[in-house]
Amino acid sequence: MMKEMQLNDLHPRPQFVREDWALLDGKWKFAFDDEQAGESKGWPNGIEETHEILVPFTYETKLSGIHDEAHHDVVWYERTIEVKSDKNVLLHFEGVDYLCTLWVNGKMVGTHEGGYHAFNFDITKFVTQGENKVVLKVEDSRDCTQPRGKQRWREDNFGCWYVQTTGIWKSVWLEYVSPTYIEYVKMTPVFNKQQIAVEIQLNKFQFEDVEVRAEISFKGEAINCASAKFSVDVAKFSASVLVNGDPWTMRHWNTHDPNLYDIKFKLFKDGELIDELDSYFGMREISIQGQKILLNGVELYQRSVLDQGYWEESDLTPPSVEALAKDIDLMLEMGYNSVRKHQKIEDNRFLYLCDKKGLLVWSEFPAAYTFSDKALERTTIEWMKIVRQHYNHPSIITWVPFNESWGVSDILNDEQQQSFPDSLYYLTKAFDPMRPVVSNDGWEHTTTDIVTLHDYEELGEIIKARYEDEELILSNEIQHNGHRHPFANGYGYMGQPVIMSEFGGIAFKSEEGWGYGNQVASEEDFMKRFDNVHQAIQDLEYISGFCYTQLTDVQQEVNGLLTMAREPKVNLEAIRKINTRRQK
Repeated sequence: MMKEMQLNDLHPRPQFVREDWALLDGKWKFAFDDEQAGESKGWPNGIEETHEILVPFTYETKLSGIHDEAHHDVVWYERTIEVKSDKNVLLHFEGVDYLCTLWVNGKMVGTHEGGYHAFNFDITKFVTQGENKVVLKVEDSRDCTQPRGKQRWREDNFGCWYVQTTGIWKSVWLEYVSPTYIEYVKMTPVFNKQQIAVEIQLNKFQFEDVEVRAEISFKGEAINCASAKFSVDVAKFSASVLVNGDPWTMRHWNTHDPNLYDIKFKLFKDGELIDELDSYFGMREISIQGQKILLNGVELYQRSVLDQGYWEESDLTPPSVEALAKDIDLMLEMGYNSVRKHQKIEDNRFLYLCDKKGLLVWSEFPAAYTFSDKALERTTIEWMKIVRQHYNHPSIITWVPFNESWGVSDILNDEQQQSFPDSLYYLTKAFDPMRPVVSNDGWEHTTTDIVTLHDYEELGEIIKARYEDEELILSNEIQHNGHRHPFANGYGYMGQPVIMSEFGGIAFKSEEGWGYGNQVASEEDFMKRFDNVHQAIQDLEYISGFCYTQLTDVQQEVNGLLTMAREPKVNLEAIRKINTRRQK
């Protein structure tokens, strides 16, 4: 049985846990390198420390201990690590923005590009047992071909773009493994067959006698055991999740009852156990029938909230796992069954908690803002790594590679730009045919499984009038909110589900921040407008869900239901009653 993890000792990747690991978050040496002279000064052997930084918080944040919001192109980190095993050693980084180079004991190990996906270096041949010096150089830029999401590329904040994130911004950890180990597991629930399909990849080609065994259990009760041999570096098998073949014993994963099966993988070479890890999965099915989205064959009306995942003292990095859990609990308290993680790839522990608590997730890629060969390559590579890494989470039900034509600003008419979202749509579907993919959230869709609309109109009567003629609004003959078409030219409505995936954005009167439309003076005014726009959308029968903007304030954007400190601005029970009055 997979060990039930407490929040304060939660593994950085709760769905891929070996016992032999060590967290490296905490105090590191740190230095700015504005002259970009660190290498010539010999810093790979040890940096000229100018600051101490608390990893994983970036130097821009208060919790880092530095709190310098100016842009710096190059920064350096150093830490002494203790190696306590003669096994192979992997150094994991959950997120480093943007380009990094690693040295261990003065020797260069490798480089990595991409700010939003996890990666590791095998440092086995660079370390000895005992103390070892790790040095990391990180390069960031204002280049708009770089996937950056809501990170500003100007000197100051503007619009809905905020202070940049530079360097290590997610957890760092060591892991000890055998020379041959399980590198990747892909688990697909085959709902109608009541089976879990598993594909396992090793870290290298393997021609010896290697076998994997999987032990499936539910709340400590053994369910099934399956095994498979490897063909080169891959093994595949399917296993029933039924107890003694009883067809009524499959435990569904859904928002009301998020049942999770434990699965333990054991790797044997010539009969000897060489690797072992714990994971979990959920048995659920996302499907589309006409305009309806179904969860396990039951119509799903999505009550979603947009969440950008920023905190007052730590920006994009969660201040704690408890803070992630609190956000989810607040969403559920307000009657939301879904969250759209906007322009951010959140911490793995957030997804674990969504899996545990039954909160659905739309996973959206942080945009680049220029269309070029470089931006295309960077986006494609990183997007597919993210899809691969987060595939196994049952809470994720929709992939969103583009938002509001960011990075493809001429998509309405430019066939070359239209090909970009189309290519990511089909690449994503090739890797993951079980989840819907939204090609370009908000407007100007190309090939898409769901049609999504964004409209920040503040009067419900106007929303109702604008969208009550379903055929007209989806015909692409008019601009659906006064300035955008639902589809790019050459594309059209094919009967997909329709979701209002951004609206609202109501803000209280403030001289320092902004919201959408006129700001309100009182809680009574807020609730009246909130009720009004929700009722208009909920009355549209062809709309199969909504996503309200937004969960919390974010720096200059003060249109959250909560402050950045997660203090409610309005009565949460009143929000819940409005959200849940149309349910499926």
